[in-house]
Amino acid sequence: MSTLVAGALARLISEFNRLPGVGPKSAQRLAYYLVQRPPEESQNLAAAILDARRLIGSCSTCFNLTDQEPCAICRDPERDSQLLCVVEQPRDVVAFERTRGFRGRYHVLQGVISPVAGIGPDSLRIKELLQRIAGEGIAEVVVATNPSTEGEVTALYLARLLKPLGVKVTRLAQGLPMGSDLEYADEITLSRALEGRREL
Repeated sequence: MSTLVAGALARLISEFNRLPGVGPKSAQRLAYYLVQRPPEESQNLAAAILDARRLIGSCSTCFNLTDQEPCAICRDPERDSQLLCVVEQPRDVVAFERTRGFRGRYHVLQGVISPVAGIGPDSLRIKELLQRIAGEGIAEVVVATNPSTEGEVTALYLARLLKPLGVKVTRLAQGLPMGSDLEYADEITLSRALEGRREL
């Protein structure tokens, strides 16, 4: 019996350890916490994970995560439909929404150009971005990729691609440290970076 429990516990620890940012000690702590809580807490957690996987997908317009089609931001008539913020991942949308300072819409690239990782422009949602600009009357595109080498390469690529289309292309102001991720930026830093965006 103890061998079965140890095996199940080891598997749980191993699964937690696969999550980003969760090391072996944190995985062990989480696993021990869960097995010592009432069974309904574990059942609620398992149900929430399964529901999220079943119900959440990508918005067909902006490619943000959503459980509705299109997502709530794309449906919101109060949003500035001429202002489009291009981000790398859905978690970057959450970072901007926390600031309450951006009232445009978003476009999630689903990554950045990274030749080392084998990710080229065709692997991203750039074709869909061009279609949106042509079809939605976008006046300004804020390129809000992370201030990393890959983020800068992607921003410059987008600027060269978008400028001939007659749209204003801006980049977030510095203030975000090089190599950092938007999801970890505090609201004030992100708000100031957005306010001080510059044209590419």
